[in-house]
Amino acid sequence: MPSNFVFVKKRKKLLQTFQNVSYGARHRVTLFMKSKLQWLPKPLTYNGMQLKSKWIQEVSGLEGNAVVAFSGPADVPIENMVDLEDVARNAPIYSEAMLHFICEIFDKDLEKMVLRQRLLIAILHETLLEFPQCSKIARRGDDLYDGDAKLSVSIATSSPVSCLIHTGINISHENTPVLTKGLKDYEINPQKLGEEIMHRFVKELSEIDHATTKVRQVL
Repeated sequence: MPSNFVFVKKRKKLLQTFQNVSYGARHRVTLFMKSKLQWLPKPLTYNGMQLKSKWIQEVSGLEGNAVVAFSGPADVPIENMVDLEDVARNAPIYSEAMLHFICEIFDKDLEKMVLRQRLLIAILHETLLEFPQCSKIARRGDDLYDGDAKLSVSIATSSPVSCLIHTGINISHENTPVLTKGLKDYEINPQKLGEEIMHRFVKELSEIDHATTKVRQVL
């Protein structure tokens, strides 16, 4: 059998495998993007108790990996905080109005979830920079700042069955315990921003998932 025939046959088989995998991945991407994010229209107060497994399913009906966004105050007492550095500093979280994101992924790898948290913050930063009035906003780790004014809070943690993220960005800067700025200062609509951030975040996660399915192993 000619060697070029074997090569062509192997190439066709490889392409067919890629096409099958690619179709399946595209289907999962579409399904994930349609059903796994939701804006919660009713304002909610975030007090830290929402950062638990299955809370998203309880309030939205979304099952499995999902992200939701909503607006409302933040009032997290020390006893509900999971950031031990903030607990040691006796620094509870308070804001009269925030845009909140909560994400749950049923994967118990906390390091991977911290990377997803940084991705979410990077997307939030990148999106805000599209507004000319936000040109001075900078990302420092998992926080956003405008000069010395803090815009956001964020944490990633684990539960017995999943990992979770909470990220909040101030809508109002009034009466916060530290110097802050909020979306009102930049005249940005919280719901529109929240929905855009969720779509971009889910798209990135879906594309990451797809990237793991389109390659073959190497020896």
